[in-house]
Amino acid sequence: MAHQARKRFGQNFLQDHNVINQILSSIQIEKNQHWVEIGPGQGALTQPLLDQGMRLDIVELDRDLVTLLRDKFSQYSNLTIHSGDALKFDFQSLVQTTCKLRIIGNLPYNISTPLLFHLLSNAGMIEDMHFMLQKEVVDRICAAPGSKKYGRLSVMIQYHCHGELLFDVPPESFSPIPKVMSAIVRLVPHLQPPVNIPSVTILNKVVTHAFSQRRKTIRNSLKKLLNEQQINALGINPKARAEEITLLEFAKLANFINANYQ
Repeated sequence: MAHQARKRFGQNFLQDHNVINQILSSIQIEKNQHWVEIGPGQGALTQPLLDQGMRLDIVELDRDLVTLLRDKFSQYSNLTIHSGDALKFDFQSLVQTTCKLRIIGNLPYNISTPLLFHLLSNAGMIEDMHFMLQKEVVDRICAAPGSKKYGRLSVMIQYHCHGELLFDVPPESFSPIPKVMSAIVRLVPHLQPPVNIPSVTILNKVVTHAFSQRRKTIRNSLKKLLNEQQINALGINPKARAEEITLLEFAKLANFINANYQ
């Protein structure tokens, strides 16, 4: 009996072979690499990945799909299936050599943001990531300062890695058909952070405060953290809104707070 997509898991299975081929041609697979697939579904992408001969670990929450995948790919010695929640999974445990992980997956909307930050907490073990996400989320990840789509997600992801929209994927490429457009994003962790900050926690605090009232100027949205004179002294316009503040400027704000209030 065919597996029925479960709404509580946000399941929309990729079934468009043209899109699958487009993904494969974009990710540049080599046989000696170590790949991790998150949320493989019914294995539409798993099969061609395995056929490339690299080591592949897959993480799947739905136990029925785990059973299906074990039956379907039982003959592959280069596959390890992990039954569990990717949000809680220890991806560091998969690293056994100096070979970094290459991660791929079709991520449900409800877990995409927390999962990205879970992975990036150990960005040093990751070569790159290719994810299918809602296009709205990809646009936010890749947005530049001055854009209405630029926000906390943009700043925090761009601190950790370089993001690139590869191509859009229409709803008809999935079963069941979602109500939104999807897109493939490539995320490559920085070898060195683009800015120096005391801690990611402090940067996140500043960015969260700034965007919690994004229509206000940072003079107002950050008033619990800094005053107008302090912001001005850093060479930042206190009358600017959060969406106009660059990563470098957010880093300056975080560094000042760390130096004066910690």
